Amino acid sequence: MRSERFPRRDEALLRLCATEPALCDEAAARRHPHRLWALALLLLALGLFLLPARAQSLHVAGAAKTASVTSVESVGMTVSDMDASVEFYTRVLTFEKVSDVEVWGEEYERLQGIFGVRMRVVRLRLGDEMIELTEYLAPKGRPLPVDSRSNDRWFQHFAVITSDMEKAYARLRQHKVQHASTGPQTLPAWNKNAGGIKAFYFKDPDGHALEILQFPEGKGADKWHRLPTSERLFLGIDHTAIVVSDTEASLKFYRDVLGMTVAGGSENYGTEQEHLNNVRGARLRITALRVPRGGIGVEFLEYLAPRDGRPAPADKGANDLLHWQTGLTTENPEGLAELLRRGRYSFVSDGITALDPAGLGFRRGLLVADPDGHVVRVAEY
Repeated sequence: MRSERFPRRDEALLRLCATEPALCDEAAARRHPHRLWALALLLLALGLFLLPARAQSLHVAGAAKTASVTSVESVGMTVSDMDASVEFYTRVLTFEKVSDVEVWGEEYERLQGIFGVRMRVVRLRLGDEMIELTEYLAPKGRPLPVDSRSNDRWFQHFAVITSDMEKAYARLRQHKVQHASTGPQTLPAWNKNAGGIKAFYFKDPDGHALEILQFPEGKGADKWHRLPTSERLFLGIDHTAIVVSDTEASLKFYRDVLGMTVAGGSENYGTEQEHLNNVRGARLRITALRVPRGGIGVEFLEYLAPRDGRPAPADKGANDLLHWQTGLTTENPEGLAELLRRGRYSFVSDGITALDPAGLGFRRGLLVADPDGHVVRVAEY
């Protein structure tokens, strides 16, 4: 089949024959050379057709590797009276104020998805962790539903680690906090991953659920056992927990798109869990996630029973008091935004918004909702 006249053509045919010898029988090639050329042209056309799809696949895979979140830097919530909230968190739970700013303008309208917004934003620190409180001076949002339950899918809390559950509970009673649990609960020893943990749910002045938590030896992050406890009752924030309707769907969002990793899990039930959540017959699948740099974790609470938790209102806004947002950092907001769009997740923001870092501390960010409507803020600092 080789000729002096068309060496490049013949080299191409030889390569084809090397990979598909059955198609390139010497005798058959002599009898039907046009068939061999037709086959070569067909393979070339298929290669050109598939190349863009392959390149697109590689591009998305590359984006997934480089666009993951790098930390959970804060947990935020909307409050109705900033001064009352700051008083509660600093006096009762010993947080320290880090910043207090007032922001408004078109860029914040795009970020929060609310027209005419003017916000007062206060950041508070406990140990190494941060919370962010936002009061909407305009426009005001709606209060929490008075009949909110721990298995409703808008439920979110963060867990404050205490060095002494009995003293912490006594302090909360002294300040007349509203109970969400019947009282502090110690999870049973038969539960391998959660046995011995002490926990109690309560509420802040707006009705947001909070938790105090004490880990026994051998459970929880090492830092909670290393920190000096002689003068500190409240040590920091371990995680924020969210109620989810489907763990697998939530994993696609937090693990597969945002890049978090599963750090553990358990199935909790029994009288202790029921009275902790104040939900009769509560049986939960719990999944813990972390990011490589550590910090605040995210915990899924999927109620296997009862299954009557209500979905978040479809029209809820960032100025409503049931709004929480988990603050994430990334070095590639464009890459994450692309992956979120491909996943057809609901954006609260009008795309990536550029901000003056003197306001909220970051340069670019966006808000997006997970499958159950819990909001995360992805920001580049």
